[in-house]
Amino acid sequence: MPGGLLAERVRRDVEVVAHGGLDLDTFLSEVLLSLQRAVPFEAVCFGTVDPTTRLLTGTRKYGSLKGRDERDHDWGLIEYGDRETTTFTELADAGHRAAGVHQATSGRLDESTRLRELIGPAYGYGDELRSLCFDRDHLWGVTAYFRSSDDRPFDAGEVAFMASLSSVMGAGVRAGLLASLAATAPFDSPVGPAVMIVGADDAVVQVNSGADRWLAELAMGGTGTSAAGVIGSLVGAARRYARGDWPSPPRARIRTASGLWLVLHATPLSPRDGVQGDVVVTIEEARPPEVVPLVVAAFGLTARERDVVALVLQGLDTKEISGQLYLSAWTVQDHLKSIFEKASVRSRRELIARVYFDQYVPRLSTGVGPGGWFSA
Repeated sequence: MPGGLLAERVRRDVEVVAHGGLDLDTFLSEVLLSLQRAVPFEAVCFGTVDPTTRLLTGTRKYGSLKGRDERDHDWGLIEYGDRETTTFTELADAGHRAAGVHQATSGRLDESTRLRELIGPAYGYGDELRSLCFDRDHLWGVTAYFRSSDDRPFDAGEVAFMASLSSVMGAGVRAGLLASLAATAPFDSPVGPAVMIVGADDAVVQVNSGADRWLAELAMGGTGTSAAGVIGSLVGAARRYARGDWPSPPRARIRTASGLWLVLHATPLSPRDGVQGDVVVTIEEARPPEVVPLVVAAFGLTARERDVVALVLQGLDTKEISGQLYLSAWTVQDHLKSIFEKASVRSRRELIARVYFDQYVPRLSTGVGPGGWFSA
């Protein structure tokens, strides 16, 4: 563990920044400056994840990793395609909040496919410390800290210190998402879904005419980098699903910088000519049912508050909500007051606008297409 006084100072700094209402990029920049004092590192890769599916939705890189996007697709395939004790999903399932690869393997780094095949040879890093950003039982972000092969590995105290910050880091990441929800910009939405087929050799075999436009939207938005890592993670998880090692066909929801919500799906294809591993990936605009659970989770509502919101979105009044949930009208009003505070709204109308019509508000002056969705 870093020195007691220094550790407490850094912890206080992180807590202040996490509750400062900062956007995600500002929060990360500030918090990494503080963490560097307690746990030195050469580079950092931070990833946002869909809190429901735990799939990658974007990355931001710092230090000697900044601008290094050329192996993102390979990283996604390894991270989500292999089962390893230090992958982010395995750590979350095991209840761990941080892990050092050197420590977890007792120095046998070759046991980690990620370190052996990618991190070591491509970047020259000798150890990786991974931490999870949890808030209210939701995983909002993941962080990988790296040291070069010439530096000492991360020790048990440093891993424990990062694990102890999991909740406060999660609160900061969730708040960063809320800050991005508060502002939307006009956008020109592509029409129709993008479809691409990724072959068993990991090369894109085929794309439809809209794919380039969707990928450009994805790359410019919430991912903070190229779309390669996001696509690679979906493909890797789809192959695990085909092997029976992933619970459902992978899906991730992403909000881009233009204010557009996207939903990405990956489905393994049946073997052709004896070759397995082909995956079809679709990217399309998310409909409200896809978006609502993610936005509501970002508000940090309790289970009962989520129930109330669901009924508010259906247009039920206080008496009807109390009957549905077997609560008194006074209790429903107390829940609504708490919900309004957490969502930074003053009325049911504003709540509905912020949650359900997050996609609709920027488009109300446009026409509706033949599929019942706004045409632009």
